[in-house]
Amino acid sequence: MSLQTEINRRRTFAVIAHPDAGKTTLTEKLLLFGGAIHIAGAVKSNKIRKTATSDWMEIEKQRGISVATSVMGFEYKNYKINILDTPGHQDFAEDTYRTLTAVDSVIIVVDTAKGVETQTRKLMEVCRMRKTPVMIFVNKMDREGKEPFELLDELEKELGINVRPLSWPINQGFSFKGVYNIYKDNVELYTPNKQTISESIQLSDINNQELNKLVGDTDAEKLREDLELINGVYSEFDTEQYLAGDLAPVFFGSALNTFGVRELLDCFVEIAPSPRNTETLEREIDPHEENFSGFIFKIHANMDPNHRSCIAFVKICSGKFERNVNYRHVRHGKMMRFSSPTAFMAQKKETVDDAYAGDIIGLPDTGTFKIGDTLTSGEILHFKGLPSFSPEMFKYIENADPMKTKQLEKGINQLMDEGVAQLFVNQFNNRKIIGTVGQLQFEVIQYRLLHEYGAQCKWEPINLYKACWIESNNHTELENFKKRKAQFMAVDKEGRDVFLADSNYVMQMAQNDFKNIKFHFTSEF
Repeated sequence: MSLQTEINRRRTFAVIAHPDAGKTTLTEKLLLFGGAIHIAGAVKSNKIRKTATSDWMEIEKQRGISVATSVMGFEYKNYKINILDTPGHQDFAEDTYRTLTAVDSVIIVVDTAKGVETQTRKLMEVCRMRKTPVMIFVNKMDREGKEPFELLDELEKELGINVRPLSWPINQGFSFKGVYNIYKDNVELYTPNKQTISESIQLSDINNQELNKLVGDTDAEKLREDLELINGVYSEFDTEQYLAGDLAPVFFGSALNTFGVRELLDCFVEIAPSPRNTETLEREIDPHEENFSGFIFKIHANMDPNHRSCIAFVKICSGKFERNVNYRHVRHGKMMRFSSPTAFMAQKKETVDDAYAGDIIGLPDTGTFKIGDTLTSGEILHFKGLPSFSPEMFKYIENADPMKTKQLEKGINQLMDEGVAQLFVNQFNNRKIIGTVGQLQFEVIQYRLLHEYGAQCKWEPINLYKACWIESNNHTELENFKKRKAQFMAVDKEGRDVFLADSNYVMQMAQNDFKNIKFHFTSEF
């Protein structure tokens, strides 16, 4: 296949949602349709011992939530699909925001009973900012929930995007009978099946009396009325508007029972964008360019507990990546070759010889990479938009087992490289401070240090309001500030100056008193 054909058949997207909306379950079922797995483990069910493919960290299996983005690739109908299953929990939002820089489109999962929740709203803002095309899957239709028209109004209002249903439920909850596929003009009847793909009866004519026999006169009439109303209220589906990020197609179904997912996937591969242009500081990158370029958007330690290895996830932005070929590591300014690049199925990985724009590959990392690093065929490029946010929660980290000092050091360094949290060293007392965006991250760090590195840590409280990076062209003023604020000064992992303010008042006073100092609340400057 030619380079252009390979790139055009790629679909790279993230599944995002509020916790417990069924995001990981939907990811599993998409893999099931792609033949990537043959039986799906019901994520929360204790009867089925097999857990979700994409939740592979021990802590994820125990909690039933995703705490790290996982990557899975599979083939479906001659398309190469790359799914990124992201954490829904707000404490891991930063991982999700970074992941959104590596995808070309997004599927948002909404729980029919709960509707649009806070985290979904925030994630949608990021998609809107980046003009990322969005599809919506309304999940759990086999449970009682909001009335579909009411839900569509809520989606438009809360997410600030026009919607257009492309499938429609026939009743819901206990009386859920199936969906009418508006995109393909046929009826799919509901047969719950958690573990395998269920075949369904199809009708191509909505006025066919066969429909009445299958779903009953009342539901058949209601469906016809609903479809008439949809065509009256919503304009025809326009693919261009969807690709511009202005219109979201909506599908209904039950991911747990493998229903409504095929309609979503079939429509998705047809209309979702192939790899799109990417902005760099120097110029715009076209995915179809011959030369390879890509950036690191995530680093993960210990994907394989038997080998204490880190993997750097690379989003390929243009051209073709080949194994054992020399590429330029822009930050280090040197050429590197990679003998074992990998493709993923959650933590299962296989070595690949080549990959194309749109693909996500893993490179073994021995401390060479940082989030945001660029690899190219030789050109000097810097990709934009991979922020590190200012943390909002802080604790001192102390060694609970002096015999394991080295293990603790290594563990902290590798986990901080992943971007799960940020490390600051207080210049006044030399104590290490971990900053996170959510409380749950402290538990995850403690758990992973113990189970992956054999190191025990304990947390001690510290009263801080905000951390911000400071810089100034006025050397004297900067030194004066550092002296006056000595006990609140720290350095981050890169050795940059960080001011740790203990209250909003202190922060504002500092900004007022030192006009020549810039205070940054994301580390992307």
